[in-house]
Amino acid sequence: TGLNYAYGITGPAQGHHYADPSTGEVRLSEDSYTHPQPHACFILSVGDDMVNAGGIMDLWVREARLFKYGSGTGTNFSKLRGSGEPLSGGGMSSGLMSFLKIGDRAAGAIKSGGTTRRAAKMVCLDLDHPDIVEFVEWKAREEKKVAALAEAGYSTDFNDEAYQTVSGQNSNNSVRVPHAFFDAVEKDREWPLYWRTELRKAEKEGRDPVPSKVLRARELWEKIGFSAWACADPGIQYDTTINDWHTCPADGRINASNPCSEYMFLDNTACNLASINLLTFFDEKRHTFRVEEYL
Repeated sequence: TGLNYAYGITGPAQGHHYADPSTGEVRLSEDSYTHPQPHACFILSVGDDMVNAGGIMDLWVREARLFKYGSGTGTNFSKLRGSGEPLSGGGMSSGLMSFLKIGDRAAGAIKSGGTTRRAAKMVCLDLDHPDIVEFVEWKAREEKKVAALAEAGYSTDFNDEAYQTVSGQNSNNSVRVPHAFFDAVEKDREWPLYWRTELRKAEKEGRDPVPSKVLRARELWEKIGFSAWACADPGIQYDTTINDWHTCPADGRINASNPCSEYMFLDNTACNLASINLLTFFDEKRHTFRVEEYL
């Protein structure tokens, strides 16, 4: 902030908005630097829609806007249909993973604020999603391809050809684990997966959803542990506990985190980088804090 104020730096508008300090009205920024993007990492929502606002392709545009100016994003993709689910216009969905690969490539091309820093991107998925096994094993499988390329003579430096050839290298992946899953693991029970269309239909009709597939909870837990051992992903986010500790539950649940997971809050919010030096308000002679000046 302050680049326009201090140096007159400007640039074409990038689709950001700001709150007019005099009226509180949200307005579209007229240029890049008068009201720049001062936030750190965002939690963005995505709907089960291909091209409309709030949908999949719109998410890549919103992510690009944030990556360009150095921010990161985190999103829970659990609303997206799994592989083989029916489409409203006929045919079947190509599944969650096909879209995650697009987002991965886009993030790798844009990076976060320039070529010296990789994209700060978090991908979360609920443990009852029908594509959960593919998601859990995604990076571990890609690492096997890198190993094969290395054996064939390709460099395995992160910025060189082997890693550039495989997918899943531009995000931190995490699974959202509820208490019910740990209970199923402890008691060696089955764990149901649900088509997202069935979940929405069951909720609308006020009934329990019908599983599309059932796994042994311990089998899925073993896959999570093995993949994390093999490539450090996926991470674990304790969904039930996170929402038990939610400070604003009336405004909606917490579905995801920012890329580093130190910020967990509502969708379409951000942790703010703006800060103030509190020592400015400390009276060293009296050893008191000047509260009125601070306020």
